[in-house]
Order: sequence, then C-alpha cells, then structure tokens
Amino acid sequence: MVGLLFAVLSLLSLSGCGERAWNAPHSASEANSNTLFSSFSERPKHLDPARSYAANEYAFIAQIYEPPLQYHFLKRPYQLVPLAAEQVPVPQLIDRAGNPLSADAPADQVAFSDYEIRIKPDMRYQPHPALAKDADGAYRYHRLTEEQLEGVNTLADFPETGTREATAEDFIYQIKRLANPRLHSPIASIMGEYIVGFNEFGRALVDAGGNGDFIDLRQHRMAGVTQLDRYRFKVRLRGKYPQFVYWLAMTFFAPMPWEADLFYSQPGMDKRNINLNWYPIGTGPFMLAENNPNLRMVLSRNPNFHGEAYPTEGEPEDGENGMLDDAGKALPLINKAVYSLEKEVIPRWNKFLQGYYDTSGVSSDSFDQAVRFGTGGEANLTQEMQERNIQLATAVETSIFYLGFNMADPVIGGDSEENRYLRQAISIAVNFEEYISIFLNGRGVVAHGPLPVGIFGSRQSSDQSPEGINPVVYDLENGRPRRKSLQEARALMAKAGYPNGKSANTGRPLVLNYESASAGPDSKAQLNWIRKQLNQLGIQLVIRATDYNRFQEKLRKGTGQLFMFGWNADYPDPENFLFLLYGPNGKVEHAGENAVNYDNPEFNALFDRMKNMENSPERQQIIDRMVDILRHDAPWIWGFYPKSFSLYHDWYGNVKPNLMANNTLKYKRVDPETRNANQQAWNPPIVWPLNLLLLLLVVSTVPAVLVYRRHERSAAR
Repeated sequence: MVGLLFAVLSLLSLSGCGERAWNAPHSASEANSNTLFSSFSERPKHLDPARSYAANEYAFIAQIYEPPLQYHFLKRPYQLVPLAAEQVPVPQLIDRAGNPLSADAPADQVAFSDYEIRIKPDMRYQPHPALAKDADGAYRYHRLTEEQLEGVNTLADFPETGTREATAEDFIYQIKRLANPRLHSPIASIMGEYIVGFNEFGRALVDAGGNGDFIDLRQHRMAGVTQLDRYRFKVRLRGKYPQFVYWLAMTFFAPMPWEADLFYSQPGMDKRNINLNWYPIGTGPFMLAENNPNLRMVLSRNPNFHGEAYPTEGEPEDGENGMLDDAGKALPLINKAVYSLEKEVIPRWNKFLQGYYDTSGVSSDSFDQAVRFGTGGEANLTQEMQERNIQLATAVETSIFYLGFNMADPVIGGDSEENRYLRQAISIAVNFEEYISIFLNGRGVVAHGPLPVGIFGSRQSSDQSPEGINPVVYDLENGRPRRKSLQEARALMAKAGYPNGKSANTGRPLVLNYESASAGPDSKAQLNWIRKQLNQLGIQLVIRATDYNRFQEKLRKGTGQLFMFGWNADYPDPENFLFLLYGPNGKVEHAGENAVNYDNPEFNALFDRMKNMENSPERQQIIDRMVDILRHDAPWIWGFYPKSFSLYHDWYGNVKPNLMANNTLKYKRVDPETRNANQQAWNPPIVWPLNLLLLLLVVSTVPAVLVYRRHERSAAR
C-alpha cells in the first residue's frame, strides 16, 4: 500500500521536468542537432533532373544538383552568378560566314551563339554505389545479376560506395539525356529549337538500342555540344538567345555521371524503385539520405561537397536585417533537413505553432489567426504570433493570374473597335481588388500589365506607385490609382453596341460563356462572384464548368470565350511573359502558350526586336510600347500577381524570399537550443487526468485492502 501511494505521489509531482516535450515528434538526437524541420504535402514524382519540372520536386533536387549558374541569394533584381561554372558565360556571336560579331549585333545578323562554359575543378559526387570500385579499379555494381539483387530493396542495401570528380563530359552527358526521347524531358522541345544538333541526336537514339537497354550517350555525338578539355565545354545555339543563361541555372543542366545512368539501367533495378526518379546523385551541398514519401524525406550534408561561402553582399537593408551575419561562412549552415508528410493543413499548422516545424505557409483556414491588416493595408502579425516571436516574410511572386478573352471568338475577340470597347468595359467592371480581399485574404497585388513586379520592363511596384498604372482601367487620384467607375464602363458598353447589356441591333441581352476547370464546391463562390461582376453591366454569364482536361481541350480548339488562367516565370525575363501574347504562339493555330490567340502585327514585330535584346533603356522603351498596345487592346483582364506569405520561428535564420532560386536550403540557419526551450515551454505535459485516475484507483482499493487485512488478522487468531 505504501509503495502504491509513493508511486502515485511521484506521478503527481511531474510538471514537465525533463529535457524534451512529451509530445515531441522528432527523435532526441535530431531535435538537439543542427537540423531543420519542415513538411511536404505531395510526393515528388520525378527526382531525375532531366524530367523534373515541379516546385515540390525542386524543393529536393535543387539542393542536390549543381547546374552551371544560380541566382544570387540576396540581390534584387535577380542576378545570375556562378555555381558549378567559374563565371557566367558571355556568348560569342557568329554570322553566317563564320565571322565573329559584336555583342550588340542585331538578331537577324546572328547565325550562331557559342557559349563556352568552364566548370570548377574538385567538385565531387556524393557517395554512391554507382561509383564504387574494387581493388582492381573495376566498378563493383555495373554487372549485377538477378541473384545478386536478391535482398536488395533500397540504395542503402549496397554496402560499398564511391565518388569521383565531376567533369565537362558529365555536363555534356546530361544535355544528351535531355534529348533522349525515352526520358520525355519537358524542355526538349524548346532546347531543340536552339541547340544545334539536339533534335537530330534524339532521332538517332530511337534506333540505338532496344527497350530498356542502356545507351552509352558518350558514344553518340551532338553537333552543337563540344568538350574542349576536362573542365571546359561549348554549346552552340542557333541565332541569338540571351535567355539561355537562365536555363543554365536550372537543374536540367546539372552534371550526370554516365556510371549512374548505366547503374540504374540494369535489369531488376526499376521494379525496385532504384532509379534516378527515386535516388538522385549530385555534387551539391546535400544528398537524399532517406526517401520514404509516405512518411518523411531527409536531406543530409554531402560529405564530398566542394564548398561554398555565404554571400558577403546584398541589398542595403540586408545588413540591418541580419541577412549578412553569416557572410563568408562555409555552406551549408545546417547538417540535415527533415521533411515530414502532412496531407492535412490543420495538423501541419498546429505542429508549427508547437514549434515542431521551423517554418510554415499560411493557409486560408489559419490566416486570421496569424495575420491582420493595418489601416494602410500593410500586413502585420497577430498578438498570438508576436508573443511567440514568430516572423512574417512576404514577397510578390513572379506570376500572374488573368481573365482571358478568346480573341478568335467573333463576339468578344477580334480587332474591331466595338469589341475592343466591350473588353475594356468588362476590364473595368471586374474588380480584382475585391477578389484579392475576398478570396486571397489580401495576398495579391492588382496587375496593371503582363509583367510582374521585379521583372525587367515592369513599371509597376508592390506599393501601387502611379508610374505603372493602366490608364484604360484606372484614373490617378491623389497620386494613387483608382478604378474607373461603372458609369464609364457602361458608356463603353454603349459604344460597343450593347447599351445596358443588350444588343442595339436585336435588343437581346449579351450572353457570354465562362470556361472553368473548377467544378468543386469550393469554387462556387468564386464563380458566383465573376457572374456578379459582369451582371453589373447587364451581361449574362453562363458558367461552363468541367475537368481540367476538357478545359484544356476547349483552349486548344478555341471554343471558349472567357476563362481564368495563370503563368509562373521560368526565368526573370520579360520575354517569358510577353511571349504569352505573341501571335505565332497562338494556342489554336500554332499550339503555343498564347491561350487567348491574340495577334497584333505591331506587337509581334516589337516582340521580335525585344526578345533577344540585352536589358537596356532601348529595350525598356520597346517594352513600354508593347504594354501600351496590350492595355489598349485588352486581350486580358490583367488580374493579379500573387503575394506569398510565410511564417518562421525566431530560431530560423537567413529568411529572404527568393522566387527564382530553388537551392536556398544551404543558406538557412537554425538554433536548436532556442527551439528546444520553446518547445518545452509551449508543450507542457497534461498529466492531471492520469494522476486523477490513479488517485481514484488508490481510493477505490483502500476498502478492499482494509477488508483483506482484517481477514488476515482474524485468520491469524
């Protein structure tokens, strides 16, 4: 009895003592180490750099692979700097006779552009069985039999690993992989337009081997890619294409050892998920140490990483904000990053508030708990977030969402003055300030043109300064843009031949179709909102909701009239947005990305001049004219640029949104001691129910114990 009471009193005395919170989801060794904790919601499909083109995949492979270039972590506007390359290559322009041209030569004089890339020496691959050799120098795992693969289920089941230096040949090998039709690289078509011999190389591979056979790409020559020596190679492009350097900052152009291609191509590997889509091999600061997409993904420091230093310069405010406190330090600053699968928003959010995730996005469900807007529209953290020293980072994304008019449609499209008035009227009536407030929790900036904030050529700023306003839709009032009134929009409707929304010729109301790929209950409110906007002008809007495949088919055939669409920048150049309205890229006629089929001869001619120019005042002047044409013709209602909101704890350092760079994990810093202290403070154990239960148990057993003892004493007598 005394022993039981002592145990109960011991439990009652517990009040959170100990070094870790009771509900900690991470192991003690990881929690106390230099490890970053985050989450993911969707399993990455492709970790092969020739195939991957999704943000959730880049979150992992961009930390593992090193292409020639990268974006400076701190500088804005976005600036390319060397990564695997010694320097940013400057193309040598060549005319049709083979003579060199000056860097500012007109595009129509340029037959070829030669990019010579010198890579850094001593870049070594992560430990990998594909590179393991025996004592005689032969590769251990390049001739595996089915018997040898018995019991092998993961890459870790191979006991030996090896490494070697990355060379120019590896970069060439990866470019050849992009052209391999078996891999279906998403950039093969655009690279085929520019890299000399790219398409021919791909066609030659079709007959080079049977299905599943390894093709040693080193034995096949691509005319436009040449190895100059161990650390130098040259890529020849057709014509002038300055945007090629941006592609060199993507993992598509990271080195790939031929040994890995052979290793993964062996029979029996793919059925065990032992392939490049599951197990990357790179020279970067991290390697994929654990791939369990149903539970967690773990990146750990690459022991063979050649080294890199934290930037020593940035923008003027970076020093004041502490972004240069780690200047010159060796990267990466953390040893490991653990990403846990979280399919549901609420558990992910709660674990962030408990301190078990270092950073978090802000979902619509948790937005009001985290963020409030001041009288001037500025975003601030709530008192609850401030009490936990949680920080907020915001950035206008290099993306645009727009409402498109199908310019091939006779009612809403074309270049007639009447249809142009109709599009302008609708552009005024559709109030995207209201849309951002209602559906995005204020996370967006109204667009006045096709170029997001921060892209060269854009005159717009995140604070809606007067310089970049769209005069077709807005007036300037007290130095701020003000949307034109509905009366002005209705006057344009009358000029278009639809007074009060009815045809001046037939008296019938104007009926337009809106194509939507959102058919679920969550989209109902947005669709009703769009219908209401047009109803202000007397226009009857018919919502035609369908699945995404059917929606895409309507765009390809040009059978729709209005639709919402968007575009995210591949690289920070105006060409990457303005080409969406270039006539020869029309969706219906040319199967291009011009989803609204806009085709203006003056705009097309200006685009041809602008697209291959270096950034300069002359290029800016051309872009200004192009944007004026677009605003006047109104093929899009310009919509909005999304604004990203992310939260992070004060123990998580070096947070500066970089919407172009994907390889920023190496710059991040954590303070495990502060994190653990806060986790204990925020997660005290709740033991009173257990203690109460045990106390009741003791109390309930006392009568039985007394009866037992009475019985024993009577028996003894």
